[in-house]
Amino acid sequence: MIHIYPASSRFEYDKGWLKGGHSFSFGEYYDPENVKFGPMRVCNDDIIAPGKGFGAHPHSDMEIVSIILSGRLRHEDSLGNVAVTGFGGVQRMSAGTGVIHTEHNPSEHEDVHILQLWFEPAERGKEPSYTTGEFDTAALDGALVPIASGQGLEGVTDLGQDMTIYLSRLEAGQAIHFKQAVGRRIFLFVIEGELDVSGAGETSRLGRRDTARITEAPELSLTGTAPVFYMLVDLP
Repeated sequence: MIHIYPASSRFEYDKGWLKGGHSFSFGEYYDPENVKFGPMRVCNDDIIAPGKGFGAHPHSDMEIVSIILSGRLRHEDSLGNVAVTGFGGVQRMSAGTGVIHTEHNPSEHEDVHILQLWFEPAERGKEPSYTTGEFDTAALDGALVPIASGQGLEGVTDLGQDMTIYLSRLEAGQAIHFKQAVGRRIFLFVIEGELDVSGAGETSRLGRRDTARITEAPELSLTGTAPVFYMLVDLP
């Protein structure tokens, strides 16, 4: 089944220094019918103004992934980690038993645009950890590129959950086929452009910032109806 959530259904916010949209209940937005999808708990589409960011705050028992779409994001945490990451980079924090961190836009002139994803861990109460990873942005053209995974993929940022996050770019008319084990879930997020999604006898069209939550469709066909940049998450 392909359930479409149009961009207009997101909770939109504009705090001046921070603007974007929540795809799931988060902070001041709470909908008991929209709390999670499998282990996926958060998909925040954030734009942070120059010189601004999130002050020190705690997390525990959550896998947190930040994908930088443009600009640069600075992370610092109570484990002693400091990192600045741009497009082509991914930040992963396994909060485990507890960690305090800050996230900040170090630029004086440029916004930073990120997707931040939270997932419940496969195992709770682990030691917290943090890492950064890189992926080849040119390889996104015409392919699904894994950028973070808990499935032991070589050279891919590790996650504490049985799942994989992919990014891809397609030209109009270009198609990709994706297959996963029966019983798993797929979350799609169109970053830019337009995408047709077909599986289990259904076809749906997603536009910019639309999402889809897909079950009982282990084989999908993904076709760009216009040039498209999108994220696919394979979930248990």
